[in-house]
Amino acid sequence: MQKLTIANRKNQRLVVLVEPAEPQKGLVFIMHGLGGTKDGPMQVALSEEFRHARYTVVRFDTTNTFGESDGRFEEATVTSSYQDLEDVITWAQTQPWYQEPSLLAGHSLGGSCTAFYAEQHPDKVLAVAPIAAVVSGKLSLEAPSLAGKWQEWQRTGWQERGSATKPGLTKRLPWSHMEDRLKYDLLPLANRLTMPVFLLAGELDDRTPPAHQQILFAALPGPKELHIIAGAPHTFGSARHLRDMKKRLRKWLRVLP
Repeated sequence: MQKLTIANRKNQRLVVLVEPAEPQKGLVFIMHGLGGTKDGPMQVALSEEFRHARYTVVRFDTTNTFGESDGRFEEATVTSSYQDLEDVITWAQTQPWYQEPSLLAGHSLGGSCTAFYAEQHPDKVLAVAPIAAVVSGKLSLEAPSLAGKWQEWQRTGWQERGSATKPGLTKRLPWSHMEDRLKYDLLPLANRLTMPVFLLAGELDDRTPPAHQQILFAALPGPKELHIIAGAPHTFGSARHLRDMKKRLRKWLRVLP
């Protein structure tokens, strides 16, 4: 495993982990969600499964999160996260292990960014695995976690919530984050996702619920799978839920071209 520091387009530090496969079957980029890190339980579990299938794994901390990269959480947006993904892929193209087309996998906002990248560059993406992805900003406002509550966020200018993976940590986001998120929607260009797509979400997810994943699933034109993990929330923390995710991903990887 290699830990590297590169610069994004804003000259901010991005900390990247590269886990080489020998021999290398393929390359995958793994992206965490809003407020997550490259070392979160879901990111580590995804990495383990891809490495088992002989994929070189690249995972990284976006800016404006709680990992090792630069930035402040209050400045996190879909745009900044997506640009970081683009910058990591651009850097990877200069490395000897780079392989194209490659795979992309991400959780939540990271799932949205990876799917959006696949829509913009379908020729560069072999397959994509958006886990509990944010399908659109509009649907985010309709999710159980925000329905009937986002107006207060807009009025006060701030949202505060506890971290699912770091007890005692309070995450504060300005309303401008949602204004940026409302610019993004995977559905209008979903017809470009002709490559294999692996969708997965928790049954009890109140942020990107199964109903949202079913909307995206219905819009996909190519080979596709949708899995709902019984009893799981938005962010998987239990060993049982992580094992279930890995088992389903393993079966999908076996049938990829």
